[in-house]
Amino acid sequence: MQTLAANSIPRTTEAQSDIQAGTKPTGLRIDVSQLKQLHAKPVSVADIPFLRDLLATNWLRAQSMKDMQSTVPDNAPQNIYAQVKVDGKVVATLYDGGSSMMTNAAAGTVGNLQDPPGLLGPDLAQWRAEAYARLLGGTIEKASTAITQSQWTPRESTSTVYSREQLDAAFEAMMAESRRAGAQRLSSYPTSLAQAGASADVSA
Repeated sequence: MQTLAANSIPRTTEAQSDIQAGTKPTGLRIDVSQLKQLHAKPVSVADIPFLRDLLATNWLRAQSMKDMQSTVPDNAPQNIYAQVKVDGKVVATLYDGGSSMMTNAAAGTVGNLQDPPGLLGPDLAQWRAEAYARLLGGTIEKASTAITQSQWTPRESTSTVYSREQLDAAFEAMMAESRRAGAQRLSSYPTSLAQAGASADVSA
């Protein structure tokens, strides 16, 4: 007589056993009558102050970056104020905005030179040129592109702290750009559809 191992005897699942016993299968059950319909209410970005200000701030920063890219840098050749020369060689270049560039050797000699407080623009460039020439034993050669203090226009601050008025104006400008872009897309649809129809007729 053939015998079967205990582990080879087929077993019914728990659910099958419940069905055979006439009982309902166990498990998670949800009463449909207890479900509630959710009503989603659209919310405008303009109604969320934090998000509105965040978008406006990012827009202002992007505009600032565009302006910086289109602006001539301080150390452009056309902004040279003067040069300091030692033995006929340029060791330092001063710019109208007051910034400067110099050789490593010159920088080592000048060291940590402290600028006078409140001095900016061409006045600062002149003070630095005189200080460098004195410390390096050189001479100052003023450039033809040098300007006076009254001709100098300071660059606008790149501060990322904006006023309430700036944020509100930026958000309105951003929304206006979005509306214009949307209108342009809509106006291009009839043309696109017409072109698609024309190509379909040709291939027919």
